[in-house]
Amino acid sequence: MKKVFSKNFWHLPSFMKNSQLRLIAAFLLGLAIVCEIMAFLLNFILGLVLLILVCLTIGAAFLTLKEITEDTNEYISDLSYRIKRGEQEALIKMPIGILFFNAQNEVEWINPYLQKYFGKREVLGKNLQIIDDQLAKLIEKNFDEKHPVEVVWGDKSFQLLIQKEIHAVYLMDISEYSRIKQHDLETDVVLGQIFLDNYDEITQSMTDKTISNLNNYVTNELTNWSRKYEMFLKRIDNDHFLVIAYTKVLQQLETEKFKILDLIRERTSKQNFPLTLSIGLAYGDDDLSLLAQTAQSNLDLALGRGGDQVVVKTPDGQARFYGGKTNPMEKRTRVRARMIAQALQELVHQADQVFVMGHKRPDMDSIGACLGIRRIAKMNQKECWIVLDQTALHSDVVRLMDELAQYPEIKGRIITSEEALEKATSHSLLLMVDHSKPSISVSPELYQKLSNRVMVIDHHRRGEEFPENPVLVYIEPYASSTCELITEMFEYQSRDSDPINKIEATAMLTGIIIDTKSFSLRTGTRTFDAASYLRSVGADLTMTHHFMKENVDSFMQRNHLIDRVEFIGSELALSTGEADRNYDPVTAAQAADELLNVSGVEASFVITKRQDGKVGISARSNGTKNVQVVMEEMGGGGHLSNAATQMDDTTVKQVQQKLVEILQQNKDL
Repeated sequence: MKKVFSKNFWHLPSFMKNSQLRLIAAFLLGLAIVCEIMAFLLNFILGLVLLILVCLTIGAAFLTLKEITEDTNEYISDLSYRIKRGEQEALIKMPIGILFFNAQNEVEWINPYLQKYFGKREVLGKNLQIIDDQLAKLIEKNFDEKHPVEVVWGDKSFQLLIQKEIHAVYLMDISEYSRIKQHDLETDVVLGQIFLDNYDEITQSMTDKTISNLNNYVTNELTNWSRKYEMFLKRIDNDHFLVIAYTKVLQQLETEKFKILDLIRERTSKQNFPLTLSIGLAYGDDDLSLLAQTAQSNLDLALGRGGDQVVVKTPDGQARFYGGKTNPMEKRTRVRARMIAQALQELVHQADQVFVMGHKRPDMDSIGACLGIRRIAKMNQKECWIVLDQTALHSDVVRLMDELAQYPEIKGRIITSEEALEKATSHSLLLMVDHSKPSISVSPELYQKLSNRVMVIDHHRRGEEFPENPVLVYIEPYASSTCELITEMFEYQSRDSDPINKIEATAMLTGIIIDTKSFSLRTGTRTFDAASYLRSVGADLTMTHHFMKENVDSFMQRNHLIDRVEFIGSELALSTGEADRNYDPVTAAQAADELLNVSGVEASFVITKRQDGKVGISARSNGTKNVQVVMEEMGGGGHLSNAATQMDDTTVKQVQQKLVEILQQNKDL
């Protein structure tokens, strides 16, 4: 009974213990004395009986409290012993390695669990670097970490925690958990789509037998490829395949940079029907629906960049690009141009007004494209405003602006970004021409206001930055210029409206000539068709040459940059402008073009400081080198043979060093 009482006592509420218990006992004793005095006053015998009872009660209470105290002391002593023993057992037997070291990195003590990782080696009193250099480096690297970190020591994985105040190291072996985690990572699902870029164009002129042979060859090659890497492959259309794999397979494919692209292209080229692949792969999420959407988006990105490449990306990660070493092939059909022209007409009819803008510091292709879109909107009886910053124009665009003074109807439709923001409504349509990156638009603010009513027309390869929800996209990397794409749309406009006039045709033809370097680069049959059409509607070649003339400063600056050229090997030319001198970006681009005329040079790079404080790079190639991938690695983009970038918060020297490092690491561009 007493044992039960003593145990239950410690389960009483806190107010029944310690000093509060003493106060209650004193109160009861005082109450008993008062009652005893009153009993004696009333009746002597009654008082005597009560006195005896009180004495017996006090004696019993004293004995009980004494036993409780003894039991409590015994319990505390036993608990302290068990806690101390548990601590000792934990240090010795717990499956966590513990190591103490001093300020000289000498081991002072380790527990038996950690000793087994050193075998029979003597470690006490010895320096950590002498005992195990790898462990010493891990401790030094993570000495200031306040939270456990995962490290690899030897062939095992550990969770490492350091208490720097007492120079204690704790190591928990998590190799099995790490193996399970790695297995989970390696067996994540990868969902992808494979598209035969130019299947329709190639098979148009083939016989049924040749088409069958081509289909069999492609299917066999892709099937062998999928079997080699243990992937699931299913043909879902003539030019479309579905692929499912694991992430461990994806790592292998990325290591070898998707050689299947080169294999298909080279072998079909030898048979006179060059076929290329575009692949979009997605991973990193358990939602298969989301993976399918991401895979489709990645495939669209690969096609938007010209095809013949692979895009790998998680739903919320950065895209990785492989391939893209060949120039996009010209399409032999204008079906898409007609469909885009009709879709554009519908969008224009639905809008209350149209806005068109190019990129910052526009060139003639950008301005010519804006003028062409304004004319198409006019043909469809819609008001169109050209958004332009006239404070930052190159000499050729300035000459065009001077000529436009004779065309008040056109000149009056050229407005600033601020004016466009005031005029724009929720029913307006915005066209981004000659670019697809909102950040380099003349007015990013106008894009934000009309982000759900945006159309893109461009001839550059699509990058990761892209309008989130465009209503229509027309990107053809095979085209020479945006002016070429827009010129083709005039054939599908109403014949009852006013046709394109002389200044508009001349500006668009100038844009084509400049972008093709007088029809010497990126020129296809449709380029000449577009130029012929513009010439037939009044384009003036004399005025074109007038626009393209250089002023003396630009001429001297370009020659100055060419004079500063250096060579990386025999194929790469690099010119770096003076660190404290500002250069016109158009002049830098012209210098890069000129350097390609040097015998043996396959790619050229010109680094200059711009007037806005940024450091820019203009990159050009003759088509054998892919300068786009280099510029993308530095935050820019463009074409395989024509790319650029601008960098903030850096110097010309730093940019030069970074570019040289990238070129040396990517010798096989």
